Amino acid sequence: MELLAAAFSAACAVDHDSSPSDSDARDSAGGHLPSSESPSSAGDGTTPEDGPATLTEALQRIHPIPADSWRNLIEQIGLLYQEYRDKSTLQEIETRRKQDAEIQGAADGSPGNKEAVEDGEEDGEEEEEGEEEELASPPERKVLPQICLLSNPHSRFNLWQDLPEIRSSGVLDILQPEEVKLQEAMFELVTSEASYYKSLSLLVSHFMDNERLRKLLHPSEAHILFSNVLDVMAVSERFLLELEHRMEENIVISDVCDIVHRYAADHFSVYITYVSNQTYQERTYKQLLQEKAAFRELIAQLELDPKCRGLPLSSFLILPFQRITRLKLLVQNILKRVEERSERECTALDAHKELEMVVKACNEGVRKMSRTEQMISIQKKMEFKIKSVPIISHSRWLLKQGPLQQMSGPKTSRTLRTKKLFHEIYLFLFNDLLVICRQIPGDKFQVFDSAPRGLLRVEELEDQGQTLANVFILRLLENSDDREATYMLKASSQSEMKRWMTSLAPNRRTKFVSFTSRLLDLSSGSVLL
Repeated sequence: MELLAAAFSAACAVDHDSSPSDSDARDSAGGHLPSSESPSSAGDGTTPEDGPATLTEALQRIHPIPADSWRNLIEQIGLLYQEYRDKSTLQEIETRRKQDAEIQGAADGSPGNKEAVEDGEEDGEEEEEGEEEELASPPERKVLPQICLLSNPHSRFNLWQDLPEIRSSGVLDILQPEEVKLQEAMFELVTSEASYYKSLSLLVSHFMDNERLRKLLHPSEAHILFSNVLDVMAVSERFLLELEHRMEENIVISDVCDIVHRYAADHFSVYITYVSNQTYQERTYKQLLQEKAAFRELIAQLELDPKCRGLPLSSFLILPFQRITRLKLLVQNILKRVEERSERECTALDAHKELEMVVKACNEGVRKMSRTEQMISIQKKMEFKIKSVPIISHSRWLLKQGPLQQMSGPKTSRTLRTKKLFHEIYLFLFNDLLVICRQIPGDKFQVFDSAPRGLLRVEELEDQGQTLANVFILRLLENSDDREATYMLKASSQSEMKRWMTSLAPNRRTKFVSFTSRLLDLSSGSVLL
């Protein structure tokens, strides 16, 4: 309360001739509320028209929100998170200002209202990242009264300024416009978490816990489909509870990013687990829809329930991934509005950094699981003619795959005539391993050679004729039989040959000027047939 008092004294002081020490005192008190002067009162020592007469009067307007009042607000949020994300706070402010301005203008038709509408639109038209449009700030804030401005019974979207406690307290007459925007940004983080929790609860109660669905799904299918959503929901519930308690402390929100930072560092690992499972989740969901008619029909029936607002199950399953990325954007929005070098800027920076680490870990988890899924699929298609090579590894991923033509080699060193100069082989190049195959019926591949990627060398041929265009030499310094092997390979084009050479042995090329001497070596039997 002392911090708020100091901040409000700066905002409401009659005498604005501040010394450097006064400014420092504001900075130390703040990080909570801005101490900047309003344009109408800057430098002239006048009191803002709508401001309180004394500091005591200002402090009387600052009080906690009753817990029951705040819980009722949370419970009455009418938007599911999927709907909430489509409705920006700033878009809502702009829309409702226009609506209220039209109503007020129609009521009295005064020319001052037109000016107020124009200024109000300018004040509210800040777009989200990627859609920002710079507008000149009006020299003086002339907007419609707050109660008329934001009271819209037909909207299910709540703003901080809509709260009855805010409207009746008079704090909107005290706070600077930038602080009001900051309050809205913090309030959006809280209410969007409430909307998100509401959608998670619906996913669990309406879909996951449905008795008919439980009977249809094997436990392993249900585990993959819903993953650790219960853990995610439990963390969201605790997170929301702490945000609620912060809101209950005072109607003017002190900060939320400190809570975000702590949860991102200590509890948001549940998001990494959930998001990493996304590849398996999507595959399982598609298979169930395609292969189980009863599952498909039941899901369609559940989705028609009015609770779902016409939203499919897939939109609920992807909620945690959307939320963790959205949280980072919400903190960015707060960061743009906090005072520079303030305590709130520090907590916002810490929260944003921690959320970036969580999002990065989520993306890396998805990448690893996708790679593992791909490794499993490839290994299932392989039949080993040689000693089996384990393909699946968490540290292995596919770099390139595709067909190439292998040159069988000339019958003699003086001619290249043969019944079939080339035949097709198929290469799987991983980050640490090369597997050489022949494609066989049934979408299978017969493996006949392999080598570690670090033991590969490529040699580019020069003086090539038309027959040997796009041909290069691949050498395995140690293959699956622990011996050196050489392959003469033909690509479909010059660019494809270059791509293969770069992928197979980056920075390990040898260029031979003499094609004739190389051909003599190849004819001696070093080329594998």
